[in-house]
Amino acid sequence: IWVARQFNNSVLRLRGSDGVKGGSFAVGRMPIALLFAGGNVWVANLNGKSVTKLRASDGATVGTYDVGDGPGGLAYDGTNIWVANRNSNDVTKLNASTGIKVGTYPVGKRPISIAYLAGNVWVTNNSDDSVTKLRASDGVAQGTYKVGDAPFGVASDGVNIWVTNFFNKSLMKLRASDGATLGTYPVGNDPAGIT
Repeated sequence: IWVARQFNNSVLRLRGSDGVKGGSFAVGRMPIALLFAGGNVWVANLNGKSVTKLRASDGATVGTYDVGDGPGGLAYDGTNIWVANRNSNDVTKLNASTGIKVGTYPVGKRPISIAYLAGNVWVTNNSDDSVTKLRASDGVAQGTYKVGDAPFGVASDGVNIWVTNFFNKSLMKLRASDGATLGTYPVGNDPAGIT
């Protein structure tokens, strides 16, 4: 189990069977999001304008890569790492093997979270009350869809897209093919993360 320690500029590794600490590893400034992909742990460094790639087996730093301003949400499409950059209103695509920047693509205002489903990347635009669907192969926008107030988290169930609306106290289900709303569900105050 890996834990981002936002104000310690590190991540902590715990043994899953009993919670025993297995090391603390320095990363960039203000780590806020983690992603496991291909035997590595990727860390979004919110105030570092970077992501750090750690080898999961021992926590060694494989590399630190520049992205946009305010990286937070992370997703993996099987080949690339996608990073939502909340202050520069874009997403960065990095090759997961090399860390080389493949592209940077504009989305809405204050992108927070990102998810991958069936050849597309979905991004919550927190200040625009929308989500943007990008084609993963080339980053071309396939559509932007209105959701609730201050969308925060986004996840896929393998068929549909789910979005938390922070100020609406709700969760929305969107059809992945066209972004149509399939349902809105009350969940209580300030829903943020979702998996």
